[in-house]
Parts: sequence; C-alpha cells; structure tokens
Amino acid sequence: MRLTLLACAALVALAGAARAENALSLSPSPSASAPAAANAALDDLFARLAVAEDDDEAAGVIAAIDRLHLQSGSDTGDLLMARAVATMDARDYPVALAVLDALVGLEPGWAEAWSRRAMARYLSGDSPGAMADLAQALARDPRHLQALVETATILEDEGLKQQALDVYRRALALAPRWRPVADGAAKLKADLAGQAL
Repeated sequence: MRLTLLACAALVALAGAARAENALSLSPSPSASAPAAANAALDDLFARLAVAEDDDEAAGVIAAIDRLHLQSGSDTGDLLMARAVATMDARDYPVALAVLDALVGLEPGWAEAWSRRAMARYLSGDSPGAMADLAQALARDPRHLQALVETATILEDEGLKQQALDVYRRALALAPRWRPVADGAAKLKADLAGQAL
C-alpha cells in the first residue's frame, strides 16, 4: 500500500511538473512575493548550468541556485526559512516541521518551502507526506533540482527504480554535468539492466 501511494505521488509530481514545463517553457512558477529579478537570475543560472563544462562548475551554479531558492522575497518568510534550516541542521524535526508548516501557510507559492518540508517529513519517517510536498514543490517550480533529487531518492529507497531513474533523467536534462545526479542515474541504470538479465 505504501509503495502504491508513493508511486501515485511520484506520477502526480512528474505529470504536474511536465504540464507546467510545457505551459511555461521550463520557466519556474514565481511565488507571489518573489521578485522578478530573482526569476531572471534563476533563468540565467539554469542557462549556465546547461552548458557547464564539468561537475565543479555545475556544483557552483547549483549552489547559487540554492541560495536564490532560499529567498522568498518576504522578511518573515526568510526568517522562518532560516529557523527551519537551523532546526533541521540540529535534527530537531518536530520543530522544523512546525516552522515549515507555518511557512507553507504563509508562502504557499514558494517551492523551496514545500521542498524543505518534504525533506523534514522524509527524515521524520513520513515518505508519503514527503512525496506529497515534493509534488507541490515541482508543481510550483518544475526545475527545482533539490525536489527532483529528493523525489528520486525516495523512489529509489522504496524500490521504485525505474521511476527514480526517470526523475534522475529529468534532473540530468537540467544539469547534465552534475555528478551526484549522473552517478545516481548510472547506478540505477546498471541495477535495472542487471534485473533484466
């Protein structure tokens, strides 16, 4: 039953993200409070990421993308996110979840808030809740690399290797030189080829 719920959540996340990509030509859905300049900066960073020459360059661009994702455009949202990050770093997941619940309520259009709550849920043992939040994150920003990687990780952990590989391939389309994604995809591809024998 749990695998069925995860598989359904993954399909919903991927279908929603694919529809959003088609409708938006791979542009992220801006949150209600995100400044237009941040969205333009993200577009520039994703363009750089697509042509990165190696893993080091890709990792640097992804770090810049992650920093932008942490900015909501709201002082209150940013403060809550900083608190959530600190409590997650301290592995205080109940407090992190409470902060992230408030943050998602305050900034429902912010993909990063959904992605961070998904991570907190997953680390708290709530894989179905994490998948539901990842679907929300990807519906808001189909290029959210961390949400894609988290989705693939959960699917792989649940034994849904083909679905995980499909998600890794979506991440690779955005970040072809990012080693963690390339390695994850290669491992799953080898695993699936071994299963076919």
